[in-house]
This record gives sequence, C-alpha cells and structure tokens, in this order.
Amino acid sequence: MGAAESSSKLAGSIHEFTVKDARGNDVELSRYQAKVVLIVNVASRCGLTNSNYTELGQLYEKYRDKGLEILAFPCNQFAGQEPGSNEQVVEFACTRFKVEYPIFGKVDVNGSNAAPLYKFLKSQRGGLFGERIKWNFTKFLVDKEGHVVNRYAPTSSPLSIEVIEQSQFSIFSALTSMMDDSPGGGCFCRMTSRTC
Repeated sequence: MGAAESSSKLAGSIHEFTVKDARGNDVELSRYQAKVVLIVNVASRCGLTNSNYTELGQLYEKYRDKGLEILAFPCNQFAGQEPGSNEQVVEFACTRFKVEYPIFGKVDVNGSNAAPLYKFLKSQRGGLFGERIKWNFTKFLVDKEGHVVNRYAPTSSPLSIEVIEQSQFSIFSALTSMMDDSPGGGCFCRMTSRTC
C-alpha cells in the first residue's frame, strides 16, 4: 500500500505521505525530513490572503536556508475563495506575492474527501472546535521528524508563530542561532520556473 493510500490514523509522521504538486506529479513528503515544515491551506480571495501570503513569504525568506519549508495547499471549501485551477493559483501567488515555497494541488481539508495528509494533521492537533479546519490559512507546524507540534488559527500571523515557537518550543531556535543578516537574492518561483 502506497503512502498516499495508507490510513492517516496509522501514519506516524508527515514523511509517510505522498501528495500531488500543482502539476499533478507525486511528491513524497519524506523529502522534507530534517526540516521544520509549516503546512497551510491557502486561498486567493480571502480577507486573510494579503497578510498571510505576505508574512509567509517573509518567514520563508528569513528561514528557508536554515531548514524551514512552507507547504501551501490551496482549498476551495470555504466560501469558494479558491475557485481557480492549480495553474491559476500558482500564477496568482507567484505574480502577486512572489511566492518561492511550493504550492501543491488543490485539496479538501474537511469531509469525507479530505486529503489523507489533512486527516492526519487534524488527528494530531485538533482545533478549538475539534479536528475540523474552520477556515483558510489554518497552519500546522511540523518538527524535523515529521511530527505535528502545533496548530494555529487562520487569524494567527505567520510572524507571530516565529516568536511563539522561539519562546515556547524552540523549534526555530537552531535556525535563529545560525541566521545571518545578509540580504537575500532575487525571487525565483519554483512552480513556474520564472524569476520574479
């Protein structure tokens, strides 16, 4: 049985899952072993879109070379706020927000058709109202071993996650200690292979 077909309840980490990228290709999440991962369900027409995409980009720019990955999963389950095709979602994120982290294929995060990865994430860290994802931009922080260590509400600023995690769990502490202040280079969108 493949990782994507395995039961989310039996999985021990996100590294056991295979997901689809925006082009429909399989991506084994084991490629993110030894990295801190922030998994986010995104939408392009949400009131939280501008602040979240902007701050996710800032967080990624600051920590990507130190071992942080952000994995964005478009979802159209909340008021139809991600209606476009995978290609349109990637074009929007890369053009408007200069996104450099991976954007995967659209998924359902709730209900019987929820992606196995999201079933697993929710089983590991329920929210205020149980396991159900309540809106766009719910965030799951995953440690280097692939274990879910925290879940954040849609209104939680990605930049506040950095501060909370530094003080409470030290997830980013190794990253922070290695951080230099040198400015980053240009922007390159991995999904469209274009320079921003």
